[in-house]
Amino acid sequence: MRKSLCKSLIVSGLALGAIVIGQNASASSEDSLRWQSVIGIIQGNNIVGTGAGAVMGAPGPWSTLSGHASVDFQRSKVDFNVRGLVLAAGNSIGTPGTVQQVKGTLVCDTDGSASGTSVIVDTPLVELDEEGNAHFDGQLALPAVCTSEPDIAFLIRTGSGRWLANGTVLR
Repeated sequence: MRKSLCKSLIVSGLALGAIVIGQNASASSEDSLRWQSVIGIIQGNNIVGTGAGAVMGAPGPWSTLSGHASVDFQRSKVDFNVRGLVLAAGNSIGTPGTVQQVKGTLVCDTDGSASGTSVIVDTPLVELDEEGNAHFDGQLALPAVCTSEPDIAFLIRTGSGRWLANGTVLR
């Protein structure tokens, strides 16, 4: 009897865990998106987006400990948090180097199918502390293409525009 009860509880727990993981991997509703983690750029000088909305990556690799990003289209609200955003190569490895501020960027219509170019939406710059931590929570004007096109990316960029880290592109 006890073994049967334990097995039932384990199976129920695994099923609940699978549901939670599945919900975290994609948009939580039609009007919002959530990226469950943020990772550093692996291959330097990589490009996200097309045309005038293309964004060039940093010249070298970066890493993160954790992070997330979310967009609520109904309230025009964007939130991101990154922890441990640091260089993953060179003499300043393990530190943010000379980067003191970052911004979150939505690259809407990454393949440019709507107009031939991606649309960029930036948060204001926020401080990146010496441990590589940054946070933004605020409202932004979000163009219609960000909701009409399924290909959207979230990036964390320097003030000069190079991307250091990313969420994922949801399709």
